Amino acid sequence: MIVAFYIAAAVALLATGLVVTRRSAVHALLYLVVSLLAVAVIFLLLGAAFAAALEVIIYAGAIMVLFLFVVMMVEGGSPDDPNWPLRDPRAWIGPALLAAVLLAELVLVLALGPPAGTGAETVGPKAVGIRLLGPYLLALELASLLLLAGLVGAWHLGRPPKRSDLEPRAPAPRQEAGP
Repeated sequence: MIVAFYIAAAVALLATGLVVTRRSAVHALLYLVVSLLAVAVIFLLLGAAFAAALEVIIYAGAIMVLFLFVVMMVEGGSPDDPNWPLRDPRAWIGPALLAAVLLAELVLVLALGPPAGTGAETVGPKAVGIRLLGPYLLALELASLLLLAGLVGAWHLGRPPKRSDLEPRAPAPRQEAGP
């Protein structure tokens, strides 16, 4: 299992390095998804199956879809455009190969049996929910509000200017003071 851990860690490091070096934001997001999937495999190897499932569902699933939506909204790309970054099959080769390595590793690990735990007790969904929604409810809601504000700010900064914003405004007529 230690070899599987090092393979997943190498995939995570390589994918994260490629996130930073890609020129296209869409290509960087593809590598970020692979990096998050590699972290989920590491969680599974450490015996934290619930954390691995949350990593895949929340981060690699929902948040990456949101990031991709924001990037496409800001860049103005469309899948119908022939120059759209994901139309080029070469954009998929790197992430597909890294994801195939992770899939082969995951199948191998699951075929050999469940990974040995680290000695810590397993934390289930109920315990996580009680812990998050108990004393940290206000912090959780503030974080969600901050994410919403960031999304609205990205939309506002990325929207095309209105025609009325481009035209110079005429100065307001001066009103003379009465007698």
